[in-house]
Amino acid sequence: MPAPPSRPPLAVTMGEPAGVGGEIVLKAWLARRESGVAPFLLLDDPDRLAALAARLGMNVPVRAVASAGEAPGLFDAALPVLPVALAAPVVAGRPDPANGAAVIASIDRAVALVRSGAASAVVTNPIQKSSLYAAGFRHPGHTEYLAHLAGLADEPIMMLAAADLRVVPVTIHVSLRDAVDRLSTAAIVHAGRVTAAALTRDFGIARPRLAVAALNPHAGEGGAMGREEIDIIEPAVAALRAEGIEAFGPRPSDTLFHAAARAGFDAALCMYHDQALIPLKTVDFDSGVNITLGLPFVRTSPDHGTALDIAGTGRASAVSLLAALATADRMAANRRGAGA
Repeated sequence: MPAPPSRPPLAVTMGEPAGVGGEIVLKAWLARRESGVAPFLLLDDPDRLAALAARLGMNVPVRAVASAGEAPGLFDAALPVLPVALAAPVVAGRPDPANGAAVIASIDRAVALVRSGAASAVVTNPIQKSSLYAAGFRHPGHTEYLAHLAGLADEPIMMLAAADLRVVPVTIHVSLRDAVDRLSTAAIVHAGRVTAAALTRDFGIARPRLAVAALNPHAGEGGAMGREEIDIIEPAVAALRAEGIEAFGPRPSDTLFHAAARAGFDAALCMYHDQALIPLKTVDFDSGVNITLGLPFVRTSPDHGTALDIAGTGRASAVSLLAALATADRMAANRRGAGA
């Protein structure tokens, strides 16, 4: 009997080539058997990957491929790389704007592969936005750029996930002052809808429970410490509940994230960036995963930056990338099972 067809590989982007992206991909491939990671395809420059592996003393055969379909059959013996040409030599820790176009092209091609069915999900390596702007990048981050590629009319939703905690910041890449000004009932409701739908579709949770964090200390103390809970957050919770979504709050954030509290919800809607990321990185700093919700394709990323200070030293950990790969594979499987 012929072997059943393998599922499409995960598409991993280059990220900032002067950062740790290449190194952690090499380490993830070396850990493929013990971690059980699904086959993946890297969109990068194969020559620079082979040189990096040699410099770091990693026994990783790098194989250039012409299509994503070659990756699953090759993955156990070599790291499959779909070539993306770099314009300038890479110096670890020193991003070169000349390579910005290649970084963006890697993202674009990964998304195109997934949307065509040739890959099952996009896993993005960290980018250095300051070096991309010269190449025409005009987005606050990956999340917004992927939403642009998908043609989303609504604001993208970012989830950060670890072993027993999922958090969603309602406002993302803005200052704390601007986050308070931008907070609205509509934004919270949108985040709640997208999060609840994703928890069902991508995580297999039939009836998601959403905790909604307060903005002010002690949830505003009935308006004595701010009226945002009364005027903005409570109406949003009521609207979500009216739609059949199991949401509760606003809850003071200083009591929302201890172990017993975390057991009572599937995701927490947080009002600003650090309210979401501080508890997640405290609970599980190494294994956090960044997920974009509401896209027509699955996208995850390690929850760390380019780490330019240790790039090229062999010290970068692949734990978060391995978690991102595993999460992407599970989400893609859930979508396939749901017929999405």
